[in-house]
Amino acid sequence: MKISAIVPTRNSERTIASCLESLRGQQGCEVEVIVIDNNSSDDTARIASKLADIFINAGPERSAQRNRGAAAATGEIVFFIDSDMVLEPMVCADIVDVFTRQPEIGAVIVPERSFGEGYLASCRVLEKSLYVGDSDVEAPRAFRRELFDQIGGWDETLTAAEDWDLADRTRALNVKIDRVYSWIWHDEGRISLLAQYKKKQYYGRWVAEYLHRHPEARSHVSRPGVMSKPGALLRQPVKTGGMVVLKTFEVAGLVKGMRDAKRSGLVGADE
Repeated sequence: MKISAIVPTRNSERTIASCLESLRGQQGCEVEVIVIDNNSSDDTARIASKLADIFINAGPERSAQRNRGAAAATGEIVFFIDSDMVLEPMVCADIVDVFTRQPEIGAVIVPERSFGEGYLASCRVLEKSLYVGDSDVEAPRAFRRELFDQIGGWDETLTAAEDWDLADRTRALNVKIDRVYSWIWHDEGRISLLAQYKKKQYYGRWVAEYLHRHPEARSHVSRPGVMSKPGALLRQPVKTGGMVVLKTFEVAGLVKGMRDAKRSGLVGADE
């Protein structure tokens, strides 16, 4: 069973080589590597075109890029990862094993850990550890191809909250979802509070749109699971404090982006 790994990129030269090399280094299964680049102005295209089986330049945003990659895929499984992620060597084989042994499974979750440089990145490592197993945060990344097509792929009107949306539509079909126990490692780099604020502000439009369509899904945003492991927070008070500051900046940016979108009449405009 072949697995097609689909990676959307946009100015990802810092991380893309490590990402694709980790895909090339997958053991025990056949992996097709597909990169969909959105007109990068850095060295992403040159690096990716050497390491990918299929390289396509397409946009305008990552949901459309992923759908374009899925359309080009030849595997029975489509697997979506980001360009700043690195996979442990058995991730793809473990995914294939789940689908092979359990024909009733339609989608698979791969747990995620983080790494990066500096104090705030270490705080993010703590935060991500709290979300493992939390259905409000984790979403499937690998799908049987026929199921992905049945669901309708990624919603191209969403550039944030699109993973929640796809997971919602998967579960609405009563599809059984399993998980593997090898890891994806997310390269956070060096985190800046201002950069995180601006990033969340940019995403706010689509989060507001998602919540407009699905008001019952607010736990995806509020993430109560961050308080589900108080022992881990108490054992690392310095990192916990930094995590609180980091989340405060991110929430402030997200709220600003959501309010701006509502005031501009962007929310619900597609209805």
